[in-house]
Amino acid sequence: MPVPPSGTAATRGNMNKEDEKHSGSLNRRDLLKVITAAPAAALVPLTPARGVASPAPQNTAAGQPQAAYQPKFFNEHEYRTITVLSDLIVPADERSGSATQAGVPEFMDDWLNAGGGMMATEIRGSLTWIDMECNRLYDRDFVDCSASEQKQILDRIAYPDKAALHDANAAAAFNSVRDLVLGGFFSSEMGMKDLPYLGNQVVENWEGCPKPDLDQLGVSYNENWAHWKSNT
Repeated sequence: MPVPPSGTAATRGNMNKEDEKHSGSLNRRDLLKVITAAPAAALVPLTPARGVASPAPQNTAAGQPQAAYQPKFFNEHEYRTITVLSDLIVPADERSGSATQAGVPEFMDDWLNAGGGMMATEIRGSLTWIDMECNRLYDRDFVDCSASEQKQILDRIAYPDKAALHDANAAAAFNSVRDLVLGGFFSSEMGMKDLPYLGNQVVENWEGCPKPDLDQLGVSYNENWAHWKSNT
């Protein structure tokens, strides 16, 4: 799964350009493939973000302010860090809002708390490495670093095949962070509109996969399909 290469900002746009160079042609229109590779538990509807990245609390039906989200898996500092990272991986653009606006940090915390297994270990390890490296180089945690400093750290671990040998494990762990951020965002209501996702719709007549898509995949329907289609 795909964050951006050295020398670029950590945005969806730059991420897509680099992926087109290194992994075939992963762009925003191809992210359905990314979702199918994400953990199945990630493919659930998300509620709007609350807590760290949310707007002012809204009154409930009873007239009481809605409580801010309280992380269950992440501690307070980790949750702040994952919130910042999420918006660097999926920032707001002209098409949609950011990862935090789609509720991704809250989703990640819920999912990992429910049983993240090895991925939970990798994500927590990634957050620890990022903070340790920021403190070593800049004497402060990642969330307190400047945008330029944050970018320098992420550029080193954006792609495992480009990472220096001493950053290889950190790059592999960061993949887990990015995987869950993307899986959460593009399975949210906001993310599906961003694609746009055309599934979950009733189709009266199945015309098969469009020819341009078949050509892109290098496949075609056989004679049995053509015979079946002509008799339906």
